[in-house]
Amino acid sequence: MSYVLLTDSGADLPYRYYEEHSIEFLRIRVTINGQTREDDAGKSLDYADFYRMMRGGMMPTTSMINPEDYTRVFTPHLEAGRDILYIAFSSALSGSCGSARMAAQELSARYPDRRIEVFDSLCASLGQGLLVDYVRRMRDDGASLDEILTWVRDAAPRTSHFVTVSDLMHLHRGGRVSRTSAMVGTLIGIKPMIYLNPEGKLIVCGRKRGRRAALEELLRYMEQYVDSEEFDTIAVSHSDCEQDAKQVADMVCRRFKVGQVIINYIGSVIGAHTGPGTVALFFVGKLRMA
Repeated sequence: MSYVLLTDSGADLPYRYYEEHSIEFLRIRVTINGQTREDDAGKSLDYADFYRMMRGGMMPTTSMINPEDYTRVFTPHLEAGRDILYIAFSSALSGSCGSARMAAQELSARYPDRRIEVFDSLCASLGQGLLVDYVRRMRDDGASLDEILTWVRDAAPRTSHFVTVSDLMHLHRGGRVSRTSAMVGTLIGIKPMIYLNPEGKLIVCGRKRGRRAALEELLRYMEQYVDSEEFDTIAVSHSDCEQDAKQVADMVCRRFKVGQVIINYIGSVIGAHTGPGTVALFFVGKLRMA
């Protein structure tokens, strides 16, 4: 192909997926227990171990990809005569997309005959990964860069993200709820419901008492934002609660006709802020909840 497809570890796809489909991904950094490492899609840091550390009280932090990293990754492709399509983690949740644009601007001056398309997905986790998977299949079918851009610009605003988290204290650390609300909610078993809005920001949209009710609520939200009874692909990500993720996928498949289901861990970048026990459902349907 005359272009290459790139993304970053915010997409929460498995490492083997990137290997099998020749997709290069850039690594966002995570610091835990005083050690900074790259989120390489679970290759070097097992996500079950990561969440075990969080349950033990370790609080990780994250840092964006810098422009120098993008320059290092982009340059060999440009020198080889390949254009670049980079599908980025939501700019509302990370500065990485801004770094990519800075690098692209500088490199475009050096390689004026090449295209560098930095697409801000305004998505996260397998919402971003879902777009990457659709685009990868289009690429494999011979779609041009312009055809893919037309599709993804239409699909990204229609990629819904509905999430429930287990521990409100992690949302408090991220400034999403007050400390008092987090402490009281945790004591009485309140499970917050969250969505990603059209600007790519996490918004608390409701609360359910008990885990099962929260998982069932994900399906109810989905029913409001579908535009068809059939789906080529849906995705469910989780932070070390695979059975809950499978339960959500089963509920969706009983309700709708679904061709493919992608289930994977929420990586350490996003999991650092949502904590263990998070489950998220993703699909392409109507325009996102505002």
